[in-house]
Amino acid sequence: MNLLDLLTPGSIRAPLHADDKKGVIHELVDLLIAEGKVSDGSALKDAVWTREQTRTTGIGHGLAIPHGKCAGLEGLSMAIGKPAEPMDFEAIDGKPVRLIVLLASPPDRTSDHIQALARVSRLMTSEAFRQDVYDADDAEAIYALIEAQENG
Repeated sequence: MNLLDLLTPGSIRAPLHADDKKGVIHELVDLLIAEGKVSDGSALKDAVWTREQTRTTGIGHGLAIPHGKCAGLEGLSMAIGKPAEPMDFEAIDGKPVRLIVLLASPPDRTSDHIQALARVSRLMTSEAFRQDVYDADDAEAIYALIEAQENG
């Protein structure tokens, strides 16, 4: 799976305006709405927030991957946000989050959803790549880093 199939430069915001977990999720869903990837933003916000309250998606090393499934999506889509300052996301390692990758998928695309989560996780296991993304100044720089990795 190539993340560039799910991500557009317009679905990345750095820095994010929101500074709390729910606000960040809403802001990232709003980016997907603006990019024409989501028709029912309210349903997606509810799905992602409900999933987040079940168990944190702050997976450690400064990364959170909130995700949700929602009818009305044509396919998988992704939005990325970098908080202005590292923020609490109740991560499993107790450390603040420096990058949030939101994944949205239709209910019938479970396999693709899992593959996309795995791809993001694998990409972010590289400490050098993680640091480059955390050091990126803007959305264009983040997109360029992902593009370089995906086009290898």
